[in-house]
Amino acid sequence: MAGFFKSVREDMASVLDRDPAARSKLEITLCYSGLHALWAYRITHWLWNHRLRLLARWLSQVARLATGIEIHPAAQIGSRLFIDHGMGVVIGETSIVGDDVTLFQGVTLGGTGKEKGKRHPTIGNGVVIGAGAKVLGNIRIGDNCRVGAGSVILRDVAHDSTVVGVPGHVIFRHGKRVVITDPKQITDPLSDALHAVASQVKDLRRSVQKLEGKEPADANTPDELQDIIPIDYQI
Repeated sequence: MAGFFKSVREDMASVLDRDPAARSKLEITLCYSGLHALWAYRITHWLWNHRLRLLARWLSQVARLATGIEIHPAAQIGSRLFIDHGMGVVIGETSIVGDDVTLFQGVTLGGTGKEKGKRHPTIGNGVVIGAGAKVLGNIRIGDNCRVGAGSVILRDVAHDSTVVGVPGHVIFRHGKRVVITDPKQITDPLSDALHAVASQVKDLRRSVQKLEGKEPADANTPDELQDIIPIDYQI
């Protein structure tokens, strides 16, 4: 019980430190749904660890209804987590969240399918994840990383990196700009699909030219996709 109240004091101090809108301990105690959800989680997590799992799950759903934040009782959350605003935040069952992490509204720490075992992300210490970002699968976000709002992260991210985009890609590492010159470093399903279509069109055009008795196009002819869509990988 003493550990619980120590965590409560740390949680309140972290809000006062990180949120300029917070004016007093009384205000954040009464008005901050992120704190309410976190305190409810600490209770349900204790119940889960003591094998009162149905009760833990039920109370977590009550907390979800009250706060709009869903934290599975089995998730592992470190000290001084700050959930700002918080509506729509989801933290999955096998998620691991380090110390001094900040999550904004709409963040999802989720899975990618029906696989068993560790299927949710591990978040390092001092990480900030922007509003609406989705971190999916059994991946690791390194310490002191920043994830941009609306990003979708599907791969591991090294320490001290800033990640943006869909899918997410690193734009800063250790405070220095990262220039992407290799398109393979950005996994864009739409670009891959367009490239595949362009390749098939090129093959069909050559086949038709052969059937018509015409000379095939020069093998060095620029790719149709490059002619249509200017692609700049200097991000």
